[in-house]
Amino acid sequence: MLEKRLKKGDTVKVIAGREKGKTGKIQSTIADRERVVIEKVNMIKRHKKPDAKGKGGIVEKEGPIHVSNVMYLCNKCGTGVRIGYRILEDGKKVRVCAKCHEILDS
Repeated sequence: MLEKRLKKGDTVKVIAGREKGKTGKIQSTIADRERVVIEKVNMIKRHKKPDAKGKGGIVEKEGPIHVSNVMYLCNKCGTGVRIGYRILEDGKKVRVCAKCHEILDS
């Protein structure tokens, strides 16, 4: 199952594969397949049949990428980092950057 380390809206960096080095925000997560969809990364083409309105043709959209091929992009470090956890004094569990110990959740 997909760990709760990466969430929708997080900025990530691709670290492996054809799209290596690209960054973008997570649009959606596919938990059962352990994949994420990142905007403007891993663009694929799908041939769409015309519907009742007559709109068809070749549609370009984002394809999913496995979570092991992406890393969270820390604002303070500016690089891809691992994510750790810390429990605050009020008992709230938050994600932290493993490199600079900056709190990632707002």
